[in-house]
Amino acid sequence: MAAPQQLVVDESKVKKAVQSGIPLIITTFTLPHEIEIYIEQILMVFLKEAGQEKLKDYIVYCVQELAVNAKKANTKRVYFMERGLNLSNPDDYNAGMVRFKENTLSNIAHYLQLQKQKGLYIRLILQIKKNIIYLEVRNNVAVTRTELIRIHDKLARSRQFSSLEDALSQVLDDSEGAGLGLVILVLMLKKMGLDEDCFDILSTEKETIARIVIPLDKARVESLSLLSTTIVDNVNSLPQFPENILTIQKMIADPRSEMGVIARQISMDPAMTADMLRLVNSAQYMLSKKVDSIAETVKMLGIRGIKNLLYSYGTQKVLGDDTAEKKALWEHSYKTAFYAYNLVKNFGRDKNLLDDVYVGGILHDMGKIIFSNVHPDLLARIKEFCAEKNLPASTFEDLAAGMNHAEIGALIAEKWNFPENLIFAIRYHHDLSSAPQGAQALVETVYLANMFCEYEAENITFDQFDSQVLDNFGINSKKQIDSLLAQFSRGFMRESQR
Repeated sequence: MAAPQQLVVDESKVKKAVQSGIPLIITTFTLPHEIEIYIEQILMVFLKEAGQEKLKDYIVYCVQELAVNAKKANTKRVYFMERGLNLSNPDDYNAGMVRFKENTLSNIAHYLQLQKQKGLYIRLILQIKKNIIYLEVRNNVAVTRTELIRIHDKLARSRQFSSLEDALSQVLDDSEGAGLGLVILVLMLKKMGLDEDCFDILSTEKETIARIVIPLDKARVESLSLLSTTIVDNVNSLPQFPENILTIQKMIADPRSEMGVIARQISMDPAMTADMLRLVNSAQYMLSKKVDSIAETVKMLGIRGIKNLLYSYGTQKVLGDDTAEKKALWEHSYKTAFYAYNLVKNFGRDKNLLDDVYVGGILHDMGKIIFSNVHPDLLARIKEFCAEKNLPASTFEDLAAGMNHAEIGALIAEKWNFPENLIFAIRYHHDLSSAPQGAQALVETVYLANMFCEYEAENITFDQFDSQVLDNFGINSKKQIDSLLAQFSRGFMRESQR
């Protein structure tokens, strides 16, 4: 028999997930030993990147315990199905549990194979959102009322113990093998300084979810926030938003201004006129025909479109594209904008979103571009600031790698008086649940377009997409995403070659 293939952790993808708040997902049907080792290695990299390396031993135990329990729950399903017993029927449940452990342990390979055939999975999800680590172990069977009562009873009893010795001194119901394990898990959480609200087991119609919630170290969170604000406050190497653009923006905001007057004001600046005509006729704006004058541009795009065009143009002028790194970031941003625009068009969403999602796509990674633009003198000052405040060197490294880039970009956008919607698109494109209700459609579209780009670049897999966002767009399969992406990618390439 061939030795099982060793799984290799892609550290770059784990780091990207931590920096961007993208979920890491591991799915298995039988939880073999090599998957357990792989999960432990993933957890080590994930926790180290999140600055929580000291929790490694506790978290590895908790995740392994929950994964084994999920596997046992799946085994129970196929065991009962094979015997024609109904888990929800109390008499059948009691009858089936009499020899459940004995029968399944003596023929575990058979039952694991049945689980795989039935598509019963164990899924680990790791994610950082709003400075909180979420660890979830899911299996795609709904827990019965009887099971849920038993589980919560065990959890309630577990929380009474202050040590493992206390737990072992009392008789625990071990008929399903989960009693002592959950007690140890709860004690582990206590050792990490977490209260009982940080762990729960939930049930939906399709899944059972065991969730551990771990706030990031308070000092680390404060360091990231303080340093982000300091960077924004001290970005003197970046000029203020161009004065000529601000003047035009004020005219646009005045309801008494006429479009013809706005067009003339733009046309008075020959350099800006040439740049804007070049921009609006490029692949980015996908106009049906070439425009030759600012008056025609204003007429075609309307007030809202011109306003957004000016923010996009101004940001690109300020930040530039003079390095390979910035060119790559802008290329990703243009593609995100193109995909966002086409998502709105293809899925019949509110056409008023078209301008906002397009410019939101261009500007969503502004924080990364700003960081690549920071002058060496400022970098030296920031490092001095870290030393003065006793901030760990890793805090600066985290920001340089992209962590908090959405917040940094949003803070700069606020400094430049960007419209609220564009600030929302920048700030929340990795944190959908925090977006204000009125901005959800905009933020979800920019998020999904960005994820399309990451998926196309093979930085993520299909199961890392937010399932609720996919549902909102009527996307329900990997095949559908592949088809849309092929269509969008061809369109972007065609427009880029015009």
